Amino acid sequence: MTRDVIVRISGLHQDAMEDLPDEENVPIEVMSPGSYYWRNGKHYVIYDEVTEGIPGVTKNEIKITGDNSLEIIKRGAANSHMIFEKNKKSQTYYQTPYGQMLVGIHTRDMEVNVSEQKIDVSVDYELDVNYEPLADCKIRMNILSRSNGEFSLCI
Repeated sequence: MTRDVIVRISGLHQDAMEDLPDEENVPIEVMSPGSYYWRNGKHYVIYDEVTEGIPGVTKNEIKITGDNSLEIIKRGAANSHMIFEKNKKSQTYYQTPYGQMLVGIHTRDMEVNVSEQKIDVSVDYELDVNYEPLADCKIRMNILSRSNGEFSLCI
């Protein structure tokens, strides 16, 4: 994997209280240039995220340990340290410009596939806010070497 990467993250949140039709459950997708490095047996990816309507930038750090642990650390316009571990529940405070929330993450399933030119991560989890079920969620991450010829804008 090269130091210069493209980070593509797709997230889908289905409201835990409503059963919406599939056409209303549209994934949100973010694509950004980033930096990759390997240290102490862990993959690290760093990238900046701009959120529409919110001034400033959120600096993101993704840490992948083996095939069962993912951490996402956000600093800036939003602040949090989310931990995803297969079959475990974690809690964190998520600070936004509008206030702070206690977020619970129950990771049901996780897959990590690492090759020489890319890393693919898939996480299925349940999200609660202030101990109230909020959504069933899926995150898909593709971290691609910029020098990789397989890059495209379609998933």
